[in-house]
Amino acid sequence: MRSENQIKSKINELTLQQRSLESRLAPLAEQDPQRNQLQIQMERTEDMIMMLEWVLNAPAGKYHA
Repeated sequence: MRSENQIKSKINELTLQQRSLESRLAPLAEQDPQRNQLQIQMERTEDMIMMLEWVLNAPAGKYHA
Protein backbone atom coordinates (compact mmCIF):
# COMPACT_ATOMS: atom_id res chain seq x y z
CA MET A 1 0.00 0.00 0.00
CA ARG A 2 1.29 3.44 -0.87
CA SER A 3 1.46 6.25 1.63
CA GLU A 4 -0.65 9.38 1.31
CA ASN A 5 2.43 11.42 0.35
CA GLN A 6 3.32 8.97 -2.43
CA ILE A 7 -0.20 9.17 -3.82
CA LYS A 8 -0.18 12.98 -3.70
CA SER A 9 3.21 13.01 -5.41
CA LYS A 10 1.88 10.78 -8.20
CA ILE A 11 -1.17 13.01 -8.62
CA ASN A 12 1.13 16.04 -8.98
CA GLU A 13 3.27 14.17 -11.51
CA LEU A 14 0.20 13.19 -13.54
CA THR A 15 -1.16 16.74 -13.36
CA LEU A 16 2.09 18.08 -14.83
CA GLN A 17 1.91 15.42 -17.53
CA GLN A 18 -1.69 16.42 -18.26
CA ARG A 19 -0.70 20.10 -18.64
CA SER A 20 2.08 19.09 -21.00
CA LEU A 21 -0.35 17.07 -23.10
CA GLU A 22 -2.78 20.01 -23.18
CA SER A 23 -0.08 22.35 -24.44
CA ARG A 24 0.95 19.86 -27.12
CA LEU A 25 -2.67 19.30 -28.12
CA ALA A 26 -3.71 22.97 -28.40
CA PRO A 27 -1.88 23.90 -31.63
CA LEU A 28 -2.87 20.75 -33.53
CA ALA A 29 -5.63 20.88 -36.13
CA GLU A 30 -8.73 18.71 -35.77
CA GLN A 31 -7.61 16.48 -38.65
CA ASP A 32 -4.10 15.90 -37.34
CA PRO A 33 -3.55 12.16 -36.69
CA GLN A 34 -1.34 12.94 -33.70
CA ARG A 35 -4.27 14.72 -32.05
CA ASN A 36 -6.17 11.45 -31.58
CA GLN A 37 -3.23 9.81 -29.78
CA LEU A 38 -2.82 12.82 -27.50
CA GLN A 39 -6.55 12.79 -26.72
CA ILE A 40 -6.31 9.12 -25.70
CA GLN A 41 -3.31 9.88 -23.47
CA MET A 42 -5.21 12.79 -21.90
CA GLU A 43 -8.19 10.57 -21.10
CA ARG A 44 -5.96 7.91 -19.52
CA THR A 45 -4.16 10.52 -17.45
CA GLU A 46 -7.47 12.00 -16.27
CA ASP A 47 -8.70 8.53 -15.31
CA MET A 48 -5.55 7.80 -13.32
CA ILE A 49 -5.81 11.14 -11.48
CA MET A 50 -9.46 10.47 -10.63
CA MET A 51 -8.67 6.99 -9.30
CA LEU A 52 -5.85 8.29 -7.13
CA GLU A 53 -8.03 11.09 -5.81
CA TRP A 54 -10.68 8.52 -4.96
CA VAL A 55 -8.09 6.51 -3.02
CA LEU A 56 -7.16 9.61 -1.02
CA ASN A 57 -10.79 10.52 -0.37
CA ALA A 58 -12.24 7.00 -0.09
CA PRO A 59 -15.86 7.06 0.98
CA ALA A 60 -16.57 5.97 4.52
CA GLY A 61 -19.75 4.92 6.22
CA LYS A 62 -22.05 1.94 6.56
CA TYR A 63 -22.94 1.88 2.88
CA HIS A 64 -19.26 1.57 1.87
CA ALA A 65 -18.10 -0.70 4.68
